[in-house]
Amino acid sequence: MSQSFARAILVFFCFSLTLNGLVAQTSKFKVALDAGHGDHDFGAVYNGHIEKNINLAIVLKVGKLLEKHNGIEVIYTRKTDVFIDLIERANIANRANASIFVSIHCNANKNPAADGTETYVMGMSKNASNLEAAKRENAVITLEKDYKQKYEGYDPRKPETMLGMMLMQEEFLENSIALAAKIQDNFVKMLGKKSRGGGVKQAPYMVLHKAYMPRVLIETGFVSNPVEGARLDSEEGQNEIADAIYKAILSYKKDHFDGEDNSDSVKPSQRVEELPVPPSPSKKDTVIKKTEPKLADKPVTKGVVFKVQISASAKKLETVPSNFNGLKNIEVTQTPAGMYKYTYGQTANYEEAKKLLQEAKSKGYTQAFVIAFKDGKSVSVQEAMK
Repeated sequence: MSQSFARAILVFFCFSLTLNGLVAQTSKFKVALDAGHGDHDFGAVYNGHIEKNINLAIVLKVGKLLEKHNGIEVIYTRKTDVFIDLIERANIANRANASIFVSIHCNANKNPAADGTETYVMGMSKNASNLEAAKRENAVITLEKDYKQKYEGYDPRKPETMLGMMLMQEEFLENSIALAAKIQDNFVKMLGKKSRGGGVKQAPYMVLHKAYMPRVLIETGFVSNPVEGARLDSEEGQNEIADAIYKAILSYKKDHFDGEDNSDSVKPSQRVEELPVPPSPSKKDTVIKKTEPKLADKPVTKGVVFKVQISASAKKLETVPSNFNGLKNIEVTQTPAGMYKYTYGQTANYEEAKKLLQEAKSKGYTQAFVIAFKDGKSVSVQEAMK
C-alpha cells in the first residue's frame, strides 16, 4: 500500500469521525422542564405544604438525572423561586427547539381524602373535573400584566374560549399521550400510586397551548391530602417521583426519538411568532344542527397519504369553499374527544403536500401543517417518508 493511499484512508477516517461527532451534537434530545407557579404565585397551599416549592424541587431532581446523559439537553423554565408568564414558559421551550415539554404541578381538593396522580395532554374536554383543573391552573394568568391583550381575549374562567383563539393542533397529540401514559404507568407500577380516572386526560391548559412539541402537565399528587402532601414535601417522596418521571422520559426517547431523522420537520422556534388563525366563518355560512350524526367511516386508502390540517373546531361545518376561504377538497373527521378536524387535499407525494400547505397558508391558514397516514392509520411525517 502506497504512503499517499494510506494517508488518504487516514484523512477519510478522521473526517468520518468528525462528521459523526457533528451529527451527534446536533441530534440531542432536548427536554424542557417547567416547575409550575413561583414567587408570588404560590399554587396550592395546605398544611404548610407549598406547591411552588415542591414543583421546583421535583423539576431540579428530574433535570439532574437527565443531565447525566450526554445525548440529552435539559432546558428549565425556572431554576429558582421566580414568576414566569405562562406563554413565556412555552416560548422558552420553543426557542430552544425542545423535543418535549414537561410541566410539573401538585393537585389539591377541598376533600382531604382525594389522592392519586394524573397527567394531562392538551385538548378540549367535556369532563367537568378536567375543566375545573384547567381553570385552577390557568387562573394564574390574571397575575400577569396586560393578560387580556397577551392571551387574545382568553377568559381563564371559561377554558372553552380557547377554541376561538387557537388552531387545535393534533400534530403532537399522539406522542403527548404516549409520554403521558409512560409517566402514569411508572407512577402506578414503580410507586404504587393511584391513577385517577385512567390517569391520562385531556384539558385546555394555557401553559401547554403555545408549546409546539409533545407536551404534558403532570399532577404528581394532592398537597391537600395530609399523607400524600407530606410525602410530596419530603426528600424521599420527591426523589421517587423524579425517578419515575426520569425513567418515563428515557423510555419515550428510546421509542420516539432515537434513530429518527427530524431534519425536515418544522422547528418549534419557527412557530413562536405565528399569528392566530382567521376568525371562524360567519353565522350565515355555518351549518349548526341540534343533533349531529356520527361521521360515516370512509374507505381506507392503502399506502401513504399526506394531507394538510387547516383547523379543528367543536362545531361541524359544511365542507363547502365558502366556509374555508375558497379552498376546495376539504375533508372532515371527528376525533374521539368530539372535535371536528378539517383537512385540505391529499397526495402520496410529500413535495406536492408542501405545495398544498403553501396554498392553505396563502388563504389565511397560517398555522396549517402536513399530516400523514399509512394504510389509513395516522403516522408521523418522518415515518411516512421512510
